[in-house]
Amino acid sequence: MKFIQTLYLAAALSVAPAGVLMAQSAAGHFLHTVTKGQSLYSISSMYNVSVADIVKMNPGSDAGIKAGQTLKIPQTSTENQVVFHTIQPGETLYKLSVKHGVSVERICRANPGLSAKNFRIGQVIAIPPTGKASSEVAQQPVAETPQVQAPQKSEPLKPKCRDMHKVEKKETLYSISRMYGITEAELIAANPELKTEKLKKGKFLCIPYANTTTADAKPATPVAPSDADLTDDQLFAKNKKESKKMSTIKAAVVLPFNTDGTGTREQQVRMVEYYEGFLMAVDSLKQMGVSIDLYTYDSGKSTESVKNILNKAEMKDMDIIFGPAHPEQVKPMAEFAQKNNVRLVVPFTSKGEDVFNNPSVYQINTPQSYLYSEVYEHYIRKFSNAHVVFLDAQTGHTDKDDFIKGLKEELKNNQITFKELKGESINPEGMKLAVDSLRENVIIPTSGRNVALIKILPQMVITSREHPNYNMKLFGYPEWQTYTDDHLASFFELDTYFYSSFYTNNLFPAAIQFTNAYRKWFSKDMANTYPKYGMLGFDMAFFFLQGLHKYGSNFEENMNQMPVTPIQTGFKFERVNNWGGFINRKVFFVNFTKNYELIKLDFE
Repeated sequence: MKFIQTLYLAAALSVAPAGVLMAQSAAGHFLHTVTKGQSLYSISSMYNVSVADIVKMNPGSDAGIKAGQTLKIPQTSTENQVVFHTIQPGETLYKLSVKHGVSVERICRANPGLSAKNFRIGQVIAIPPTGKASSEVAQQPVAETPQVQAPQKSEPLKPKCRDMHKVEKKETLYSISRMYGITEAELIAANPELKTEKLKKGKFLCIPYANTTTADAKPATPVAPSDADLTDDQLFAKNKKESKKMSTIKAAVVLPFNTDGTGTREQQVRMVEYYEGFLMAVDSLKQMGVSIDLYTYDSGKSTESVKNILNKAEMKDMDIIFGPAHPEQVKPMAEFAQKNNVRLVVPFTSKGEDVFNNPSVYQINTPQSYLYSEVYEHYIRKFSNAHVVFLDAQTGHTDKDDFIKGLKEELKNNQITFKELKGESINPEGMKLAVDSLRENVIIPTSGRNVALIKILPQMVITSREHPNYNMKLFGYPEWQTYTDDHLASFFELDTYFYSSFYTNNLFPAAIQFTNAYRKWFSKDMANTYPKYGMLGFDMAFFFLQGLHKYGSNFEENMNQMPVTPIQTGFKFERVNNWGGFINRKVFFVNFTKNYELIKLDFE
């Protein structure tokens, strides 16, 4: 492994192989039913409208929205825009294609999260724009009404094309013709430009009806059924992408390593540590027989530097890209990923709207509203009968206002009682009056800052010791992991819980093994940060690269059944809607018990 120890930025950065419910309403708007975790921002991003427009149609919604609430969403329907449709009773996939003048294939491509399992009444799907490409989409046969010398029985007219096919990467005339049960000659005859032009990704081809009357046609070959003759299950099966294995995975890491000296020292340390952990995962996978070509780039801080990287010829051939770190760089990379059918793993930022409309995006760091909704659900399950006391140390910070506001709403909805102490009232006498001596009590600071803990913990410890019969627990926040060394004894004494998407116990065998291996590889220890970036890089690389090796193009259908136990990072991906990408909704509760045990509660 000595060559890895000398793999520093000059060499490493060179290119080197290595469940929404909606209902259609009056013209100009449709109805959206809010689901768990959604905010006005995420809903506006989902439908490409502004928050102000939603609030204008729904007065008072700016004060807060709840799961199950119905909102009016403005919609402008034009030929060049996606529109949204709610599946109505009696509708089938084929009927929708006819109604909107779009092929079944294009509807399936526009909604990668749609399947025979969730095609049901009330499900929302995106209808792609018709445009020129779909002007010849197969419609239901229409019998012509002749005006002069009509035959007694008129035959229904067939459109020129029975379907339109969008060319995907690596497809050929042979593979496309076989897909539709026609000959290459028939395909070229319906698309004469193919005689002089090369087949290009993204091009739409007219798929003709199979010719069974030619002189040299072979007899006894049944004609494939049209979409009108197929059930929804058959249509989904027909339009499901063919499973493809990845013999060699091409992966790119695009992060701000700051080789030009423009970034901070702290940021550079984190990015390098993430990359070092990533390299360890690649090495482990290669020892398991996984073939990986790894390309690494310094993204810098600007969108222009990212665009320069994306213009490199090899980027279009990537199977997966990890990055970027800066929120403003996500959009150009997300657009590139969608256009070229490349998966994009956004490892750090939880902000941005691309995931709501781009099926190629995987957002690791959960957006705040979705994260909080998961915490509330787990909290109610764990402490359904507990009385809550909020402690506001009045430190001048408002870092958890949104969390506390949402939690109070959840407590009210579940008839769970709570009280609040502020400032000087946070003392043993005040806490004695606030807690319920006959019930379990959960004490929750309204700030996650260390300065708040410093003010609150001594008062809680005194109260607990003076009244050992009081059943009190402390509940808090992910950043408490960085304060553990300062407050470990108090955390154990107060039976402390905190939530997090990233956690590892440094005494776990996997954590010890990784820490020792990291020290051996790079002759240093990982920085004491939350999360630890070396473990973050290892977990992400191992999860996605092993998944692509194991499942190939069927990765999305199997990723939440992956037999992988990450060292630090939890993974539970869900699509935000039928046409968008994935967010990570994994949340743990970590418990410092009175018996001096450290337990990670993993919720399914």
